[in-house]
Parts: sequence; structure tokens; C-alpha cells
Amino acid sequence: MSDYLENAEVKMMSAIENLESNLRTIRTGRASAQMLDRVQVDYYGSPTPINQMAQIQVVEGTQLVIRPYDRQIIKGISSAIQAANLGLNPQAEADCIRIQVPALTEDRRKELAKEAQKYGEEAKVAIRNIRRDTNDLIKKDKEETEDDRKANLEESQKLTDRFVKDIEKIVDEKKKEILNV
Repeated sequence: MSDYLENAEVKMMSAIENLESNLRTIRTGRASAQMLDRVQVDYYGSPTPINQMAQIQVVEGTQLVIRPYDRQIIKGISSAIQAANLGLNPQAEADCIRIQVPALTEDRRKELAKEAQKYGEEAKVAIRNIRRDTNDLIKKDKEETEDDRKANLEESQKLTDRFVKDIEKIVDEKKKEILNV
């Protein structure tokens, strides 16, 4: 395998990891600490993820309890969660924040499935862009023979097809998880 294809494979794996990270933030009806991964709190002037400033626990599968290491930031965390538009309503207490994760309606499940599909399409576009860039590099390489260039272009397409199938499989599993009541 040429260096171009190895670099492309590494970049494509990173696109898959990014997709999986995006899909973890989508609610599935069960409480999960990953639901808050994207929420940033203004902590002394710098945006900080909640999981770096608080302990997040799942209680009874339907409730999140956030215990900040610094009690002064409870209001900031609460307002950041509301501003993140996750459909969650945090309730601040003296030393923690409780979030009751409501059951998803059928319409909301369909919306979330569409969102998962959108993330999948974005990942496919990223994979195809990586293929295009790799193919351009292969075509510009004057040291390779015509046969090697052709073989590398075919391998690039096979690699792309494999990763696109992986993306479809990952997205389909997530959609089943979302739509499962």
C-alpha cells in the first residue's frame, strides 16, 4: 500500500471517530453522561466542558446528577445546559444539579434519527473529500508508473467504499437505537 493510501486510511478512521463522537451526543431516551459532552461552560473566562469541571452520574437510568468540583459554578452549568438546546431542564440544588431526562416522543425520535443520518452524510462527504485529495496526489506523482497509479486509484476507491459501508452500518445501528422504544 502506498503512503498516500495509508495517510488516507488514517484520515478516514479519524472521520469515523468524529462521526461516533457526534452520534454519542444524540439522546436515545436513556440518560447518559455523553449527552453533555458538547456543553461548554464559561469558567473564569474560558469555555470548559462540563465533564472537566464536575462529576456526572446517571441515577436510575432516567436522571443525571452533576456535582461540580466548585460550587460557585452551579448556576453557570445550569444556564449552559439550557442554552445548549438539548431539551433538558436542569434543576440546581445546593451542591448539585439534577436533570430528569424525559422519555422521547415518536416525533422527537424521528427528528433525532434524521440528525443521526445528517451526521452520517457529513462523514461520507469527509471520506469522499479525503479520496479526492488522495487521488489528486496519486495522479500528480510522476515517479510512479501508469500501472501503479491505476492500481492505487482503484485501491483508493475500495478504501472509500469500505469506509462508506462502515458509516452506513454505524448510522443504521444508531437509528435503530433511537427509534427503539
